[in-house]
Amino acid sequence: MGLLAVAATSAAVTVAVGKPDARPAPAAAPAIPTTTAPPPTVPATTAAAPPAPPAPSTTLPAPTTTVRGTVSNGRHDGDLRFFLLPIPEGGESYGPADGIPVTDEDMADQISGGAEIMTALRAFGYKDAATRTYRTKDGKAEVTVTLLRFTTAARAGEFAKSYTMDLPAVEITGDPAAHGYVRKPQQQAYTGSMSGISSQGDVQYILDVDMKGDPDKALLNELMKRQRDWLTSGR
Repeated sequence: MGLLAVAATSAAVTVAVGKPDARPAPAAAPAIPTTTAPPPTVPATTAAAPPAPPAPSTTLPAPTTTVRGTVSNGRHDGDLRFFLLPIPEGGESYGPADGIPVTDEDMADQISGGAEIMTALRAFGYKDAATRTYRTKDGKAEVTVTLLRFTTAARAGEFAKSYTMDLPAVEITGDPAAHGYVRKPQQQAYTGSMSGISSQGDVQYILDVDMKGDPDKALLNELMKRQRDWLTSGR
């Protein structure tokens, strides 16, 4: 079967963070009526005051996940979300930390061609997809990882090679099967983006990185290599 001609588009996501409402001023305490009655006599006691209750713990339980997967000879079984590039320490996930499955409707929106592309994908051996977006610890970049699983490694590799974007090409090091694209902003105050596409075994992976100013290609190189290693070993 020949290669599919595929064109992909990407869009930046803006997250608006609102300020909390101003705290209302406390109400004035009611006046306490005065009295001329003598205070009641309190008998002396030697009993010790009860100990103060322990302060509540502020330690939160470590996040848990039930997502599982295995890899053997390039075949990835189980939940595809397991193979998404792990969020680095200090990173913040947008949406579920485990990632989300990609519906056919979302896939058709991501790859130009509408609903017809899904018919072509199924004929090409496409099985399912998963994605996750996170922000880096320093807040300088947003990373979206998307995995597509196919029936064979050959199908995944062929589809990855045919997956192109109408953007300037950029070389990716550390991932021999990868090709990439970059979009520099018109001004440094605007958001630039870069994308890398490759495959490992029966999974194609796409990494999209959005960041202010000219994108740092070194970051894309590192992420592509880490995703390839994760798909290769599953750890």
